[in-house]
Amino acid sequence: MASTSDNNGFFGRRQWLVPAILIMAAVVVLASFMSRDDAVPVRVAQAHRDTIRSVVSTNGKVEPIQSFEPHAPVGTTVKRLLVKEGDQVKKGQLLVLLDDAEARSHAARALSQVSAANADLSAIQSGGNREEVLTVEAQLIKARDARDTAQRNLEALQRLRQKDAASPAELKEAENQLARATTDLNLLQQKQKGRYSEPEIARAQAQKTEAQSAHAAAEDILSQLNIRAPFDGIVFSLPLHQGAYVNPGDLVLQEADLSKVLVRAFVDEPDVGRLTPGQKIEVTWDAIPGRIWNGTVNTIPATVKLRGTRNVGETTCVVDNQDFKLLPNINVGITIVTAEHRGVLTVPREAIRQDDSKTYVFEVVNNELQRRDVQTSVSNLTSVEVTGGITENAEVALASLNSKPLRSGLSVKVVH
Repeated sequence: MASTSDNNGFFGRRQWLVPAILIMAAVVVLASFMSRDDAVPVRVAQAHRDTIRSVVSTNGKVEPIQSFEPHAPVGTTVKRLLVKEGDQVKKGQLLVLLDDAEARSHAARALSQVSAANADLSAIQSGGNREEVLTVEAQLIKARDARDTAQRNLEALQRLRQKDAASPAELKEAENQLARATTDLNLLQQKQKGRYSEPEIARAQAQKTEAQSAHAAAEDILSQLNIRAPFDGIVFSLPLHQGAYVNPGDLVLQEADLSKVLVRAFVDEPDVGRLTPGQKIEVTWDAIPGRIWNGTVNTIPATVKLRGTRNVGETTCVVDNQDFKLLPNINVGITIVTAEHRGVLTVPREAIRQDDSKTYVFEVVNNELQRRDVQTSVSNLTSVEVTGGITENAEVALASLNSKPLRSGLSVKVVH
C-alpha cells in the first residue's frame, strides 16, 4: 500500500515530463531535418579546357588603297561619258570626254607665243632681225672701205712728205681721217657683236620661259579634259550626266582598285594601349551576315582625337577583297584579337573573386566551399584563363540563389 501510494505520488507530481520529453524529441528530429535545409543553393560551373580570346570590339570604315578622283580643270561641259558606275576599267582606258574646244584654242595661242619668244631671243642673240643684220653688214663694208681708203691716203702722204711734196698739215689731216674711219668701224663691229645689253637678253629669255610654261599649262589642261584610267580598277562613283556643266574643281568620277581595301578602325581611348602590330583583325558587314574578312593591325594610333562623342585612336589593316564585296565608305564591325590561347583551362568570369590583391575561386568539395587561390592570364567578357590553383573539371561556385554571401567552409547544395 505504501509503494502504490509512492508511485502515484511520483507520477502525480511529474506528469509534465512525458509531454516535455516528446517535445524535445520532436525538436531534435525537426532540427536534424532543418540542418539539411541550411545548405545554401549555388550555381556552379566546371573548369574546362577551351580556346579563350581577348578582343577589342569597335567599328570602322572601308577606304580604297589606290584611288583616282579627277576634277574638272576648267569650267566646261560633259561631252561624252564612256563608262557607268560599277564598270571595271583597264589602265589607259578613256573614261570621260569634257569639251576641250576652248582649251585647244588656248594651247594653240600659247604655242604661237612660244614661237614668237624663240624668234625674239634668236634675233637678240644674233644681233637683230634679218633686215637689221643686213643693214649693219652693209655699214661694216662701207666702214672698212673708208678705213682702207684713209689708210692708203695716209701712206701716200707719208711718202710725199719724205720728198717734201706734202705739208705737215696735210699729213696730220690724213692721220685724223684714218682715226675717224677706224673708230667708226670699231663702233659698227661692237654693234654687230653686242647690240643688246645683258638685261635685254635676260628679259627675252624670261619671256621665252614664260611662254613655254603657259604652253605646258595649256597642254596639261587639255590632257585633263580627256580622262583616262591610270590603273585597272572599278568606277564606283560617277556623279555627272552627259551634257552637264561642270565648274572648275568639280569631281568628275571616282575609280579605285578594290581587290584590296583599307579598313580604318576607330579604337576607344582605353583600348589603344592594348594594340600591337600584327594582331588579327576580323571585319564584318551587316549587309552580308556571317561573312568575315581577315586582316592584321598595320599601324598603331599616333594620337587620339574626337570622333562624335568618342575619343578614339585610328588603326588600319589591309583586307583582300577579290570578289569586290566590300565597298568604299561602308561602315563595318571590327574585332581586334589582342590575345588568343587554345586548349587552356578556363572558368566563367563570374567565378573569379579578389581579396587583398589575391585572386581566388570557391571550389565545391563534398557540398562545402573551399577557397582556392588561383593564377590567371587572358580574360574576356565571359571567361578567364586559369594557369594554376585548380585542376580540370573542378566545380567552382558562381553565385548563391538566395543572395547569401559565399565563404570558405559554407555548406552548399549544387543547383545545375
